[in-house]
Amino acid sequence: MAVQGTKLRLLYIYRILLEETDEEHILSAAALQDMLESRYQIQPDRRSIYSDIDTLKTFGLDIVTVKGSDHGFYIGERNFELAELKILVDSVQASKFITDKKTEQLIGKLKLLTSRHQAKALQKQVTLTNRPKATNETILYNVDSIHNAIYRNRQISFQYAEWTMNKKLALRRNGAAYLVSPWALVWDDEFYYMVAYDHHSQEERHYRVDKMRNIEILEAEREGEKTAGSFDAADFGKRTFGMFTGETERVTLYGKRSLAGVVLDRFGRDVMLVPADEDHFRVTVEITTSPQFFGWLTGLGGEIKILRPERVRKAYADHIRSVLANYKDV
Repeated sequence: MAVQGTKLRLLYIYRILLEETDEEHILSAAALQDMLESRYQIQPDRRSIYSDIDTLKTFGLDIVTVKGSDHGFYIGERNFELAELKILVDSVQASKFITDKKTEQLIGKLKLLTSRHQAKALQKQVTLTNRPKATNETILYNVDSIHNAIYRNRQISFQYAEWTMNKKLALRRNGAAYLVSPWALVWDDEFYYMVAYDHHSQEERHYRVDKMRNIEILEAEREGEKTAGSFDAADFGKRTFGMFTGETERVTLYGKRSLAGVVLDRFGRDVMLVPADEDHFRVTVEITTSPQFFGWLTGLGGEIKILRPERVRKAYADHIRSVLANYKDV
């Protein structure tokens, strides 16, 4: 019993220090003694507490000893700094694909990684304006299943849904299963997408994970490595707008120098901005031509334009004309 009590005392001191102490909240040996007695009905002598703290230090716990009038102990270095936890909490709160319920659960777990005093600073770090959150928690399990399939080099099957006018998800292909080989997961525009080799079309395809249903990991090994296995998420993110696929083109843009930051933010710092004159620059980038790229370009107004190739210039002009055709009555 005495040995068991000693082990429990050591673990309870470990818990108290983790939960109650940080650089601004220090506990003396006397305070630890009181907490052990009031919380766990353990009555240690002062020497036992000092001995246990030495044992925890030997174990590797970073316990800082403070001397002087405010003497005592606190946990120094933890696995996560408070600033790092704030970033994680911000990310969880801002993520549209995580439900409100799961958001609260995850933040609650993150708060356990620091003292209860610092944990108060982790709630509601980000102010969101009219930010919709997901209502279906299956996406977390979908992501886990896809990761598992990629790790095990296995194909998957699933059903795929789309939103209807009555705000419900209806299965595509009358519920028929999709058969694919998953190669990557991409988080783009606040949604998870699976990059996969589609066995029916024999092409690289992208699927929104929150629209996938009834994922099943199959025993067959993945296929399509040459088609989808060389997927480069960083390169894809630069040239693709909104995960819409299309033909990849080398496009030269001509824009005002005031838009240099916008271009660098979108395509990365490795693109070369070539001065065209005192007020303008040229830049050549690889993009996937799509209505989303044209929409991004239109959003910049007359400040930037496509110089070449001519087929992309024509496609953009046709896009603008088709939009204007909807406003002939204005």
